[in-house]
Amino acid sequence: MKINVINPNTCLAMTDKIATSALSVANPGTEIMACSPLHGPESIECMRDEVLASAALLDVIAEGEARQVDGHIIACFGDPGCDAAKEIALAPVIGIAQAAFHFASLVSHRFSIVTTLSRTIPMAEHLLAKYGFAHQCVSIRAAEVEVLSLETISDSLFIDLKQECLKAIEEDHCEAIVLGCAGMSDIAERLQLELSIPVIDGVVAAVKLLESLYCLNLKTSKSFIYSEPPQKHFSGRYAHWSKLRE
Repeated sequence: MKINVINPNTCLAMTDKIATSALSVANPGTEIMACSPLHGPESIECMRDEVLASAALLDVIAEGEARQVDGHIIACFGDPGCDAAKEIALAPVIGIAQAAFHFASLVSHRFSIVTTLSRTIPMAEHLLAKYGFAHQCVSIRAAEVEVLSLETISDSLFIDLKQECLKAIEEDHCEAIVLGCAGMSDIAERLQLELSIPVIDGVVAAVKLLESLYCLNLKTSKSFIYSEPPQKHFSGRYAHWSKLRE
């Protein structure tokens, strides 16, 4: 199968990191096609960034559909543009936050999220409520690190992230940790070994979920809300969508 793994920001180093994580768990017959939009924010750290990245991401979804991929992964913990992507894609679309929440719920009764900046906590809370996992998440802790600092995680940065995980375990009594940024995907295994509880990275979780959907021949339902969007004219930089819908 072919999986379109999309880093919704424009940081190519982050795209490479995400691709490495996805490849590390993919089945031998799975092709990982990692990509990112041509325009948009270098990192996604607020609602403005998320809205702008979502519009650009839809172009990458459409390109993946043209290449007949078997699934799409939105590799940003805010799951930007996920619902809109499901409207225009025939192949399944999975956001890494949703994937991580599902995995955490299967291996723990209560989990915590360790993320980047405090200002993104309400965005994570929104997703927990939307996906139905708010009752299982006991805390969301921010290490106050910028997304781009995760391109290469230094020893000191790893210690800072680990400390937030330890606080979640000792003070909040969580039983699993969900990492709240795709840029943390390369430290999940190391953290799990040192913390001795499940540590879930949404990138690898999404890969395994898509492979399962593919094996079961399950795709996004097109019977109602995710049916094909109505045809209409688009102006300006989005005029190409008028042609795509014709």
